[in-house]
Amino acid sequence: MPKTRNLIGERFGKLLVLEKMPTLENRYYTWRCKCDCGGEIIVNTKRLTRGTVTNCGCVPKTKALNGRIAEDLTGRRFGKLVAVKRMESKNTRTKWLCLCDCGNQVIVNTHELKAGKTKSCGCHRKYELTHNRADIHDQKFGRLTALYPTEKRDVKGSVYWHCRCDCGNELDVTEDGLVHGNYRSCGCWKKEIQESIKEQLTFVDNTCIEWLSNRKTRSDNTSGFRGVYKTANGKWRAGIGLQGKRYHVGTFSTFEEAAVARLEVEKCLHGGFVKAYHAWAEKAQENSEWADAHPFYFRVFRYNGKFYTASVLDEEKKQLGKNVLAIG
Repeated sequence: MPKTRNLIGERFGKLLVLEKMPTLENRYYTWRCKCDCGGEIIVNTKRLTRGTVTNCGCVPKTKALNGRIAEDLTGRRFGKLVAVKRMESKNTRTKWLCLCDCGNQVIVNTHELKAGKTKSCGCHRKYELTHNRADIHDQKFGRLTALYPTEKRDVKGSVYWHCRCDCGNELDVTEDGLVHGNYRSCGCWKKEIQESIKEQLTFVDNTCIEWLSNRKTRSDNTSGFRGVYKTANGKWRAGIGLQGKRYHVGTFSTFEEAAVARLEVEKCLHGGFVKAYHAWAEKAQENSEWADAHPFYFRVFRYNGKFYTASVLDEEKKQLGKNVLAIG
């Protein structure tokens, strides 16, 4: 890494470099310079060596957008900042080196100081994030109890609180998530609700009877009809699932053909499954011994483009293949 050039004692236009400052500007060292007019200004290395700044501002620029003389803010206080020295102007904005009450130095333009947009070196904002937060210590939100705030923040600045769930698990949740009811447990509550829903449903051979009876079109189906999808070559493919298996109904030239074929197979497979189960359940309720000896089952077969279904009642009645559906 090249050694930093010492500019002390060198002259740049009307400016004489007096000392090196501890602050950086745009990754360049800054220097306190004295102008021939008696004024002082702090300029970075790049602007000095390139001749961008050659005076403290006493010589007006011929193309300046604003002809007014910059207001002297030396010694004036703006929040936690006190203006110490005027810096070089940039983009017609006058900048000031300010000393913060915390001891840090920061360079701020005049507009931000006078408009109250910048009131500290940044320590004020950090203090607000740490102290200006809701005290929700020991408060309960659903099953979660807020124990203590952490140092973490989300993208909106909301504080993460370390919480304990009634089930014993601990986790970090944002203050917003707790207050607005987005989090009520560590996840155990949702799991219990899901389990309770399962208990209210009838599952037979990996198939939910209520789901088959009241199903709707899936939200991720782009054709608008369940089980029908458009292929890359522009044709339409129909498929159907049952008992954890997937069956290919066929590929068709038009959407209408695929939808009709899907409905027919759905009536045979889904409708046949529900009908067969209810018939078995009704008989099982009347005769528990028969139910123990004849557990429910439903099978799907396909041969030469035709779907066949068989259930325990079909076997008992010697009617295997009673429900036949040909797919054209």
